[in-house]
Amino acid sequence: MIELSLAEISALVGGELTGAGGHGRVTGSVTLDSRTVGAGDLFVAVPGERVDGHDFVDAAAASGAVAALTRRPHDSLACVVVPDPVAALGRLAAGVHERLSARGMATLGITGSSGKTSTKDLLGQVLATAGPTVSPPGSYNNDIGLPLTVLGADERTRFLVLEMGSRGPGHIARLCRVAPPQVGVVLNVGSAHLGEFGSPEGIAAAKGELVEALPEHGTAVLTHDDPRVRGMAARTRARVLAVGRGHDADVRATDVVLDPSGRARFTLLAADEAHAVDLRVVGEHQVANALSAAGAALAIGMTPVAVAEALSAAESRSRWRMEVGRRPDGVTVVNDAYNANPESMRAALAALTGMAGERRIAVLGAMAELGEGAAAEHERLGRDAAAAGVDLIVAVGADAVGIAEGATAAGRRAGKESVHVPDRAAARELLADLLRPGDVVLVKASRSYGLELLAADLLTDGGAS
Repeated sequence: MIELSLAEISALVGGELTGAGGHGRVTGSVTLDSRTVGAGDLFVAVPGERVDGHDFVDAAAASGAVAALTRRPHDSLACVVVPDPVAALGRLAAGVHERLSARGMATLGITGSSGKTSTKDLLGQVLATAGPTVSPPGSYNNDIGLPLTVLGADERTRFLVLEMGSRGPGHIARLCRVAPPQVGVVLNVGSAHLGEFGSPEGIAAAKGELVEALPEHGTAVLTHDDPRVRGMAARTRARVLAVGRGHDADVRATDVVLDPSGRARFTLLAADEAHAVDLRVVGEHQVANALSAAGAALAIGMTPVAVAEALSAAESRSRWRMEVGRRPDGVTVVNDAYNANPESMRAALAALTGMAGERRIAVLGAMAELGEGAAAEHERLGRDAAAAGVDLIVAVGADAVGIAEGATAAGRRAGKESVHVPDRAAARELLADLLRPGDVVLVKASRSYGLELLAADLLTDGGAS
């Protein structure tokens, strides 16, 4: 973060500065975790469901924090007291962002029902070849994570990449007020959080808040293969850059092929140039993510050849997204268990069947927040897995029973090719007896079901490589 005095921080967030050290300066970072506090940091005391950050102010002080953003004063540390530390964190980030934008920092925002984090990781690595870039770790895409990402930038930062999630109408618009972007990327409109939005149209309305926030001199990077995203062109005053596989896209991919590891090669066509791209990330769905990253990079002035070269060098950065591990006994485990919705499940199944192996096994948990259509979507997923040619489908947990039922209805033998188990432990026991050299195992479910732990178990069982 840029250095700020406590008085400046207090003014930016509208707080009251209390305690000793009122003339101090924050020279380090901003953190919510007292265990990571270092000298010169600002600690933000966020009240949570299980723990209250205010209980750790003393620990932050002992670790060298200069001050804390709190709801109440503390004796051990200078505090900027505010009614709501999370809201104040957003105001602090907005103030810092305004200063850095005035110095020429470009901000790029990414949203979509799926693929946000993978695209953010690709774009961050591409932009880093053109100048100092800040891109969030993992999925820092909400009212806490996005401000923390902004506050990780400083005077040297040339590009700021922000992932923007939404749990309801107005959420993305609020994030855009914290950090107004010059480039907005919309990937897709799917079924993630359908239970909260009510309809795909509701999801599209929320995702489109990003392009509505763009300035006239900005650029909206829109996936033209998705009709709902294509329609967002009418909602922005910015110029539109279309990306996709179709001939009407400004930035598109042709000659897509997969290698035996499921990684895509393609030709990037942009600005009347053609350049080869050889992705290091797994799955054909990553082509769409790469095109969106390419469009955003081109929008800020990178050349097509530089973008193609950087995409070919980019690697998977965030955990549990098509994370490939190989055991010494020859079993490959693909951990894609960070999150799941119908679209990302189908993409993962396609990636699985594109990987070379003796048998392809899909270990699938439930998809959360699908609303009234959840039962039908899980049954459809089982049918899709069978149609994709998966050799064994293992549905894990009570909420996933429809997956096994769908696979059985599609002709897979119950108990043999379509199996339902009650929990992670049962899945681990089943697979310990079944897996053999050359098998490729996909593990995927919504984050709340914790199947990333099962993937870790499977690697441990075979002796982690």
